Amino acid sequence: MRCAAVLAVAALLFAASPGLWPLALLAVLFGTVDAVFMPAVGALPARVTGRDQLARVQGMRGLAIRFANVVGAPLGGLGVALGGAAAAFGLAGLLIAVSVPLLISVRMRDLPADGEGGGEADREAGGKADQEAGPHRMGAAQDTVPRTTPWQDLRDGLRYIRGHRVLAPLLVAIALGDLGFVGPLNVGLTLLAEQRGWGASGMGWVLSGFGTGAGVAALLLTVRGRLPHAGRVVAAAILPGSVAIGALAYAPSLVVAVGTALLVGLLAGLSGALCGALLQTQADPAYLGRVSSVAGIVSLGFAPLSMPLSAAAIGWWGTGPVFVTSAAVCGLGGVVVLCSGPLRRAQLPR
Repeated sequence: MRCAAVLAVAALLFAASPGLWPLALLAVLFGTVDAVFMPAVGALPARVTGRDQLARVQGMRGLAIRFANVVGAPLGGLGVALGGAAAAFGLAGLLIAVSVPLLISVRMRDLPADGEGGGEADREAGGKADQEAGPHRMGAAQDTVPRTTPWQDLRDGLRYIRGHRVLAPLLVAIALGDLGFVGPLNVGLTLLAEQRGWGASGMGWVLSGFGTGAGVAALLLTVRGRLPHAGRVVAAAILPGSVAIGALAYAPSLVVAVGTALLVGLLAGLSGALCGALLQTQADPAYLGRVSSVAGIVSLGFAPLSMPLSAAAIGWWGTGPVFVTSAAVCGLGGVVVLCSGPLRRAQLPR
């Protein structure tokens, strides 16, 4: 469906000059398909590897994202240069099509029964959710469990998260981090580069600094596989990373801004990868898809709403106060981690 949506845009651009509304409808279709695809991908690592390798998988995922960001933009530009927007969308559709046989070739194993994995806190939460969810409890090892609706799955996932001593504060920390991070590092950075006269090239350097830092963090997790005291490391990365976000608006020169962005990328990449790894390892495998859905709603549904708010706030008060406010929101995520004993003491499996 993702491939078909992108190829439909390519065909539409090739055959005619569509207005905004047809493209907007196709964008809604692509987003709807993504809303199903992303949680499924989020639950996939538990089906292909052991719990002790999930942190390494998160690091590899981060490296793949950084590689796609670096290579994808030039490929898109090449497509536009050779054949216009239609060629660029066609190339994107073909790349998505290549991923289909790769996904089909992945060998997946059966999930363990409910309550196997995720630790003591997870089993307690699973037990509570089991009692409340009743017939909608989907045991991975049970073939006779009745089918449930997406709304029931969402309610079961929220109920499970609410009763989990690690996942509940972890998702709050992720939500605060995303809400405070998305605005400044997207709209805010563009307006900051314009105000400082850095131009498009300067903004590119700042983004490359951020991407390099995030790539280093992903490489660290890929090589190490796990970091001790993961919960404490998350808090230790979020708090100084938040300070760096606020400092970015006051960088006196482009060189300092690039260095600050590198630090932001390193710390945000490390905390983000560890949060993803903790999400994977703490959740009961039977609930992993639903937990990933809730995390996806926060990261892909609510967090982008901060971009127009950030743009409007910068127009009223300027970049400095908005960056500092966003940094404070991110910092609250670190405070949540520190204040939650189970999350602060959370470890990645060996």
